[in-house]
Amino acid sequence: MNENKPNCLLIILLAFTLFNSACAQNSGQIYLREQKLVEKSTVLLNNNNSLIPLRNVGNLKIASVHLSNQFASGFDSLLNKYAQVQSFSVAGYTGKQNIIHLTNDLKLYNTIIVQLTEADLDNNQLIKFITDNQQQRNLIIAYFGKGAALDKLNEVNAPIVYSDRTSLIAAYFSAQAIFGGVAITQKIASSITQRYRFGSGFLTEKTRLEYTVPEAVGINANNLQDIDKIAKEAMSEHATPGCVVLVAKDGKVIFNKAYGYHTYAPDLPDKITDIFDVASMTKISATTIAAMQLKEEGKLNIDSTLRYYWPVTRNTNKANLQIREILLHQAGLIPDIPTFDKIKPADHSADSSADYPIKVNNGYYLRKDYYKDIMLPAMLNSPLKTRGQYVYSDLSMIFMQQVIENILATSLNTYVQQQFYNRLSMQTAGFLPLYRFSFTQIVPSEDDEVYRHSELVGYVNDPTAALMGGVAGHAGLFASANDLAILYQMLLNKGRYGGDQFFKPETVDLFTSKQSPVSRRGLGFDRWDPLTDRKYPSELASPDTYGHTGYTGTCVWVDPKYNLVYIFLSNRTYPKASSKLGSLSIRPRIQDVVYKAIAKGM
Repeated sequence: MNENKPNCLLIILLAFTLFNSACAQNSGQIYLREQKLVEKSTVLLNNNNSLIPLRNVGNLKIASVHLSNQFASGFDSLLNKYAQVQSFSVAGYTGKQNIIHLTNDLKLYNTIIVQLTEADLDNNQLIKFITDNQQQRNLIIAYFGKGAALDKLNEVNAPIVYSDRTSLIAAYFSAQAIFGGVAITQKIASSITQRYRFGSGFLTEKTRLEYTVPEAVGINANNLQDIDKIAKEAMSEHATPGCVVLVAKDGKVIFNKAYGYHTYAPDLPDKITDIFDVASMTKISATTIAAMQLKEEGKLNIDSTLRYYWPVTRNTNKANLQIREILLHQAGLIPDIPTFDKIKPADHSADSSADYPIKVNNGYYLRKDYYKDIMLPAMLNSPLKTRGQYVYSDLSMIFMQQVIENILATSLNTYVQQQFYNRLSMQTAGFLPLYRFSFTQIVPSEDDEVYRHSELVGYVNDPTAALMGGVAGHAGLFASANDLAILYQMLLNKGRYGGDQFFKPETVDLFTSKQSPVSRRGLGFDRWDPLTDRKYPSELASPDTYGHTGYTGTCVWVDPKYNLVYIFLSNRTYPKASSKLGSLSIRPRIQDVVYKAIAKGM
C-alpha cells in the first residue's frame, strides 16, 4: 500500500489489508459504519426462484457486465473471490450493434450479473439486453441508485440486489450478497414504486466466506501489525523467499496478505492468488476428506483391514493392518521408501515416449510401470515397526490412496477435484497444476540440482509423489490460500458450505477429534499437543485445534473454540530446504499474534 498518496482513506477502502496503513484503526471503523448503512439499505427483489445466493457455483460460467458503475472493478474483484468471473464493459462495444455484439460474446456464459446505475437505466439497448436474456439464462442485477428509478425495470423479473447507496463498500456488499458471503437482512421499508411496495423483498442467509476488515470480528487491525514484522523477519533471515498469510474468523476473511517474492531474486512478487505446493497438507486436504466421504457413504469401514480393500496386500505383513491404525499413523509403517537414489539410468529418459510416459519434471520422464515394478513392492515388502506406537509415515496415506482408488475405481485426484474442489469453487486447488495454470502463477518449491536438474515449478517437491507421477495420497496437492480457507471453513461449519452439506457434523467431529491414547492425532488430522517444548501448533491454540503442516513450509490450523482458520503458505524449501522457518517459529508466532489480537478485543 502506498501511504504517500494524498487520499489515504480511498486507498484504505480499496484494500483488504487495512491494518498496514497508519490510519488503519480509524479506517476499519469507518468501513464498518458504512457497511452497516449499506446492509440496512440493501434489499433483494424478484428472488422467487431462490437464485440468490448462487449455489453449485463450480458448474456456472459467470460474466459480469457494467457500463457506468465507477466501482465496477471493486465489485468484480469480490465476485472473483467466489468464482471465476469474466468482466465485460458495455462501453467497449461501439456502434449501433454494440449490444448484439455483447450478446454474442456472452453466448458461452450461463450466468450474467449486470451492474446498473441510474444513468444506465436510460440506456434502452441495455434494458432490452436484460429483458432478452432473463429467460435464456441466469441473470442477476446489482442496482445502485434511487429507488424511484426501479420503475424502468418493470419488465424485469430477474433478481435485483438493490442498494440506494453508491459507494465502494456498497459494491463489495452486493457482490458478496450474490454468493452468500453476506446475508441480505432487510426488506423495503417504504414503498418506492408501484411494483415495489412496503415489505417487498427476500431475505437470505450467509452461506460462504465474507471478506472484510478485522474490526468486523472485534479485532483492532493495529493488533495484527506484528504479522508484518514476523513475515519480514522470515525473509530477511532467508527462512523463505516469500509467504502468504490468511486469517478467517467467524466465517470472515479478515487478513490475507502476501510477502516477498517467488525466489530470492526480487523479480516476481508473491500474490495472495499464488498457487503453492502444500506438501503434506495433501494428507488432510485430499486423502482424508475422500476417506471421510466414503465412510459416510458406507463404502469404507475404518475398523476393517487393508487386505479387504486392497487384495495385493493379502500375502504381506500389511494384510491385517486396520484402516483406523493407518489413519492414526499407528500401523507400524516405516516413514518412507528410497526414491531417486535408487533410480537407474535405464529407468528415466530426457524425452517422453511410450516407454517413458511419466513426466516427473521438465526433461525427466520415468519408465512405464516403474511404480508397479519397483516402488509398490518396496512398500509392500517394507518392515513393520511396533504396531500401536505413533510413527509418522508417508506410506500411510499412500496406502489410503490405494484403498480409496480401489473402492472408487477412479483416481484420487479426479475424485477430490469433482467431489470437493469444483463443488466448492476452489479455483486453483488440485493436482498437476500445469495442466490448468501458467507457471508464473505457481511458486517454485526447490532448485533440484542433484536429481531433477531444474527448478520445481508446478511439479511436486516430494520425491515419492514425483515418481508416482505427481498424484499421491501424502503429497501432490497445489492450492492458493483462499481455496484452502474455503475447504477448512466448510469443515469448521461441520461440513456445510455454499448451501450444500458435504459431511454430516458427526463425521467431521470423528475425524478431527483426538482418537489415540498414544498420540495427539485424529483420523488423518494432526492436532493440538501441549507436551512439546513449545505448545503445538501455537502457544495459545485451544485443545480443539486440528490441521496439518507441510514440508514446503505450509500449514492450516482450524480452532473451533475461536471459530478460526489460519493458513500459512511458503516455499521454505527454495532453493534448498532450510530449517530456519521452524527454528524461528515463524508459523506459530504469527498464529499467536492472531490469538493475542482476539484476546484484546474480547
